[in-house]
Amino acid sequence: MDSKTTLRDAILYFADFEHCRQFMMELRWPDGVVKCPHCGSEHVTWLAKARVWKCYGNHPQPRFSLKTGTIFEDSPLPLEKWLPTAWLIINCKNGISSYEVHRGLGVTQKTAWFMLHRIRLAMQDGTFNKLGGEVEVDETFIGGKARNMHKAKGEEKITGTGGKDKEVVFGMVERGGKVVTGHVAARTKKELQPIIKERIEAGSAIFSDALKSYDGLESDYQHAVIDHAVEYVNGNVHTNTMENFWSLLKRGLHGTQTFRYNFRSLTDAERFCAVMKQIVGRRVTYKQLTGKMEGVIAHG
Repeated sequence: MDSKTTLRDAILYFADFEHCRQFMMELRWPDGVVKCPHCGSEHVTWLAKARVWKCYGNHPQPRFSLKTGTIFEDSPLPLEKWLPTAWLIINCKNGISSYEVHRGLGVTQKTAWFMLHRIRLAMQDGTFNKLGGEVEVDETFIGGKARNMHKAKGEEKITGTGGKDKEVVFGMVERGGKVVTGHVAARTKKELQPIIKERIEAGSAIFSDALKSYDGLESDYQHAVIDHAVEYVNGNVHTNTMENFWSLLKRGLHGTQTFRYNFRSLTDAERFCAVMKQIVGRRVTYKQLTGKMEGVIAHG
């Protein structure tokens, strides 16, 4: 895959099922030994016509495919469509909508939406390594803009100004390293400081604005404050790295932008492979996705 540098390269390469099969086999079984995902047996046979393996282990699911146990499982779409779509979504700098995927691939918008969410699941960084060194912390408000809503919906949702009608997102970025972001209920000390202590190594240098919720961090960290009412930079005391990330976030999509920031130094091919290594064991159904979305909508 290292020789593939553009979306066109990926589309042409993955148009051949044998290329898809070779790529997925190297991804799933890097030692070259195909194992049954249900029982772990190596006693399997490839059935070329059906594009599946048959396992001779004693269990009720003897057949498995390249998709089994991955984000692609149970999808009727072939890998020839899934893999170029994954390349597109993973490497699109400002995000992509389900309507764009729908028009580009010739699938329904509902199918495109499902594809986007499956791939975004693989893009989530599952690591819990703590941030360290110099870390900036900041919060922002995320929410729909009234001008993008139907008039009646805007009047229902937007009842004030500022952050009153938006959700709070908290972020921490290690200078020169990774960013961690997530939704929080409020900008309070009780809400923010436990997250900081969980995700940032004790003794690290923390840079924040003058929000009172950060008071008291000095007992565990080297805490420096920049008061934005006075200035935005004082030597190396600033939160500009986090502010720059927020600007990217608001132009794109939360999960994918966090991933792209953390893997910004990789080539498109390397970034694609990094995500694809996370597809196994992360199956998600349409019912699970719509249930999650209903939960988000119910909470504003």
